[in-house]
Amino acid sequence: TMRSIAATFLLALVAAAALGLAGYQWKQGNFEAIFGSPALRVGEKLYTDFEPDQVARIEIRSGKLEGVFEREGVYWQTLTPWKDRMDPIAAAAIIRFTLGMRIEDHCPVDKLTRSECGLDQKAVLMRLIDKQGETLADYKIGRVSSWKAEVEGAQEPVSTVFILPKDDQENEHVYLCTGDITPMFQDGLKLLRDHRPLYFNPLNLQKITIQPQQGEITLSHEHPNQAWRIVKPLELPTDRLAMQSLIEGLFNLRASKVSDRSEVTLPSNASATNTTKILLTRFGQENPTTLEVFSPESLESTSLKAVVSDRPGTVFDIPAKPSPGLVSLADLPLDVNSLRDPTLTHLNIAALKSVSISPSTGSKILIERDPAQPWMATIGARSFPANEQNLFKLLKSVTSTRVSGFASDAATDFSAWGLDRPILTLRFLAKTHESLELRFGINSKGEYFVNRTGTPTVMKVDEALIRSITVQPHEWRHELVWSINRVDLKRLVIKETDEDPLILSYDFLGEDWKAERDLKDLTPQLVGARANFFLSQLEGIKSARWLAADNTDALTALSKPSLTFGIQEQIVDKDDKVIGNRIRTLILAPAKQPEHFGHHYAMVRGDPNPFLIDSELYKKLCADVLDQ
Repeated sequence: TMRSIAATFLLALVAAAALGLAGYQWKQGNFEAIFGSPALRVGEKLYTDFEPDQVARIEIRSGKLEGVFEREGVYWQTLTPWKDRMDPIAAAAIIRFTLGMRIEDHCPVDKLTRSECGLDQKAVLMRLIDKQGETLADYKIGRVSSWKAEVEGAQEPVSTVFILPKDDQENEHVYLCTGDITPMFQDGLKLLRDHRPLYFNPLNLQKITIQPQQGEITLSHEHPNQAWRIVKPLELPTDRLAMQSLIEGLFNLRASKVSDRSEVTLPSNASATNTTKILLTRFGQENPTTLEVFSPESLESTSLKAVVSDRPGTVFDIPAKPSPGLVSLADLPLDVNSLRDPTLTHLNIAALKSVSISPSTGSKILIERDPAQPWMATIGARSFPANEQNLFKLLKSVTSTRVSGFASDAATDFSAWGLDRPILTLRFLAKTHESLELRFGINSKGEYFVNRTGTPTVMKVDEALIRSITVQPHEWRHELVWSINRVDLKRLVIKETDEDPLILSYDFLGEDWKAERDLKDLTPQLVGARANFFLSQLEGIKSARWLAADNTDALTALSKPSLTFGIQEQIVDKDDKVIGNRIRTLILAPAKQPEHFGHHYAMVRGDPNPFLIDSELYKKLCADVLDQ
C-alpha cells in the first residue's frame, strides 16, 4: 500500500481518535476511506485544463511582498514590486510546476493544523490568469514534506510540498504534491527578476558592435543563414567558433546581483574611456540594445557594474573575472584577433591545378595535373608521378592550420619577420588561373611568420606547419615502390638473416606454387592461401616515406638486412613473346632511431633512395608460408 503521511496529519486530532483512524487508514490504504474522496484522487494532476501559453499573468504573494508579472510578447515583465523584466526561466518553471503537480496524498483542510503544513502566514500564494482575466490556477504553497516521491523519468526521488487550492471552495482539501519551487521565493521575490542583462533571439541578431575602452569592432551579416563578418576596423571573415562563443556568452551573461538604479551609486570614474559597450541590433530594428559595463573601481573588485538600455531602472553586478557557473566579460572574445578567422587559407582543392614549392635553398618543386590525370611532380627537367600522400598532407596543413597570432594588418616593410627573404614560398594555381601565394619567414628570435603576397597582413605560425611541408625532391617520388605483374612472375626468393633462402616458383596459368630450400622439395608443406596472401602484400608495396640517398642510418642498417626478397619476372615484347628475365631485390632492416618508431628501413637494390615501411607490413612479410 502507498506510504502515507499520517504522522503529520494526525497531530491535529485527539490522541484516541488518532489511534483508531490510523488503524483504519492502514487497512484502507489512504485517507479517502476516512474523510471521503475529494474531487481529485491520488496519482492525478492537480491542474490539467489549461496550456502553458494560455498563462498571461502571474500573481505571487510571499509574506508581505506581492509580485505581479505579465507576458508581453516573448518577454515577461514585472509590474510590482519593481518595473523590470521577469526571468523567463522562472516564469516557465512556475507554469511547469503548476501543471506538473501530481497528488501523493490529501486531507480535508479542517482536519489538520495549517502551521504544521506551512499553510499559514508563511505560505506563498500563487495565481495564474489568462488574457481574458480568467483564473487558471489559484493555490497556496506550504512547506516541503519529508516524503519523497518516485517519478517516472527522474533519476532520484523528488520532493513533495503541501498545496492548498483556493479555486475549490466546495471541497477544500490539502494535497501533498510532487515538486518544489519554494527556493525561488527566497530573498523576497528578487530571484524572479531576470539576472541576464541581455535577452535576445540569437537567430534575430543582425549586428554586434563592441566598443572597448579603445577602438570599435562591428560584426554583421545580412541574413540569419549568412556567415558573420567583421566590417570594422577591417573587412575580415570571422571564426565560427569564436562567434558562437561570443553570442552564447552574451546570451548566458548573468549578474550575481540585480538592484534598482535608485539604490546604486555608479562608479564615479564612468566615462567613454573606461567603459565597455556592447550594442546588439536585431533584424528590422533601428535602435540597438546597449549594454554598458563600467571598469572596476579597484583591483580588488570582484564584480563590475553594468546597465542596459532597455532596462533603465536596473543595475547589474556581473563577475569581473572568470567564475564557476557564471559568464564574465573576461570569458568573451571581444577583440579583432579573437574574432577573426585564424585559418591559414580556404583553398578550393577540387579546383586546384598546380602547387609550386620553392624553398630558399633547394630545387623548386612543381606538382600539377591535367584533368582526370594523376598528379605529376616536376623537378628540374625530370617529371614523375607525384607522392599523393605528401600532397594531401600539404593541402590539409594549409587549409586546416589555425595561425597562432596576427603580427600586423598594415605591414609595408616585411623585413622584421624575415618575409623580405622568405625561407619558403608556396603558390597555388586554380583551373580558372586564380592564384594564391604564401611567403614564410623567420625572425631573429626563431619565430615563424606567413604573409599572403599582395596583402599587408602578417600572421604567426607554429614550426610544426613548416615541418609538415615536404621540400626534399626525393620525398615527392610516388609512394608505390614497385609493381609486380603476377602474369610474368616466375620465382620468388625469401631469405631471413640466418636461414637458407626459400625459393618459391609460381605458375600463373595453373595458379600453382612450388617450394624448395637447399635443393629439398617443400611443396607438400606449402600453404597456397598463405603464399597468395604474401604475394598480395609484396606486389604493391608502398613507402611510408622516402629517405635521402646518403641517409647513413638507413644504409648502415641495410648493409646487414634482416629480410631479403628476390623477384624474377619474365620480360615479353609487344607480341607477348618472352625475350628475357628481370631480377629485382628488396632488402629490409629494423629502424632503431626514435624518430622512425613503428617503421622498418627498406631499399630496392639499384635504386639510390632507401625508404620506410610500416612495421605492421613488415610483420606480414615475415609470415611463414610453410605449414611447420
